[in-house]
Amino acid sequence: MAKYRVQNPATGEIVETFDSATDADIEAAVASADAVYREWREKSVQERAAVVKRAAEIFEERKDELARIIATEMGKSIAESIDEVEFARDIIEYYAVHGPSLITDYEIPSTIPGKAYVEHRPIGVLLGVMPWNFPYYQVARFAAPNLLLGNTILLKHADICARSSLTVQEIFEEAGVPVGGYQNVFASHGQIASMIADPRVQGVSLTGSERAGAIIGAQAGEHLKKCVLELGGIDPMVVLDSDDVAATAAEAWNFRVYNGGQVCNSNKRLIVMDDIYDEFVAELKKLAEGLVPGDQLNLAEGEFAPLSTRVAAETVHAQVQKAVSEGATLEAGGVLSDGPAAYYSPAVLTGVPRDSESYGEEIFGPVATVYRVSSDEEALELANDCALGLGGSVFSTDEARAARVASRLEVGMSHVNTIAAEAAEIPFGGVKRSGFGREMGPLGIGEFANKRLFFVAA
Repeated sequence: MAKYRVQNPATGEIVETFDSATDADIEAAVASADAVYREWREKSVQERAAVVKRAAEIFEERKDELARIIATEMGKSIAESIDEVEFARDIIEYYAVHGPSLITDYEIPSTIPGKAYVEHRPIGVLLGVMPWNFPYYQVARFAAPNLLLGNTILLKHADICARSSLTVQEIFEEAGVPVGGYQNVFASHGQIASMIADPRVQGVSLTGSERAGAIIGAQAGEHLKKCVLELGGIDPMVVLDSDDVAATAAEAWNFRVYNGGQVCNSNKRLIVMDDIYDEFVAELKKLAEGLVPGDQLNLAEGEFAPLSTRVAAETVHAQVQKAVSEGATLEAGGVLSDGPAAYYSPAVLTGVPRDSESYGEEIFGPVATVYRVSSDEEALELANDCALGLGGSVFSTDEARAARVASRLEVGMSHVNTIAAEAAEIPFGGVKRSGFGREMGPLGIGEFANKRLFFVAA
């Protein structure tokens, strides 16, 4: 099978294949990115902002085409694909509009005679290694702030996102990024390592698995390169009480199965208070039952889209079966389709033993895993009993009660009465084994900036 390809997960059909980069291609890409950096950084921030703003406009103009590309590539519905294109557009526009003010020089008090300033300067060529679950959003939150800042971008996308990754390069070039300033590279693991080692590359950003993060982080550390790692999560959604259990369960379900459950900050552990647990699970089962596979390009009510690949679907199925073998109960769903298609019916899983291997594993698919607790302290202890720490949420009719618990979550993003606050201006990132660094919002533009001291003596 071709490494870089478009393969419709609903059918298994390979629609398009692409040649992998040669070592000469990689050398040319790095050389070009480095040369263009020296030109791009000299433009005013207003000039760069105008280019980034135009990229956002092109995303909007080509929205339907862009949505269809990723729906075909990785299986999300057209409606969810349009959502993603619009979110990517909003992120790019946010940095075009607000980026210049976020990197404005500012003076700091000094006891030494003279004036001390902090500047935000670019650092050079950056490498992004991006996953398939949100082909545009992941790129936008890395590329937009860094292009605005004056850095240049090499982007290695997932092997199933070849058409969308080429299209993003086309859009940035059409918007006015100099050729070489944003380049898609169909690179191998070895070529990624060589780019990180290259002195012309100054930083690397990865969104991916813990395993990939450990490898990239080690390579970046060996070569003294700044890195940002976003490595997924097993985010808790704690439900302390509810005056409408059905509505809360529906909110939990809709977020958990969004994008086929293939979301880093999805509510992968539903931690529910004992007195509403049975009703909550019953409501989830109602939502899971009777769903049938559908065409992601024309998805109807009661249908579900495929996962990204057959391998992804088989992996989720194996994880659920393993949990059941360890003592969990599959309450609903959990059917793997026959043949080459990547369909896995959204599932409800309860009773995962805390001493099992499954308890600590992230299921990257549409599986709502529910735990029963009987006190706020037990809920908090369970929520924090996790090696990962991306996000989390706490729900209660008593906002102060929810806030007390949420304030003690060991995560990078903590929420009260909403599962995940997501917008261009809201920072995203985690702690513990979920990685380090932040993307989006005012924090995202500072990760690959030289926060330079500029001192003028009196």
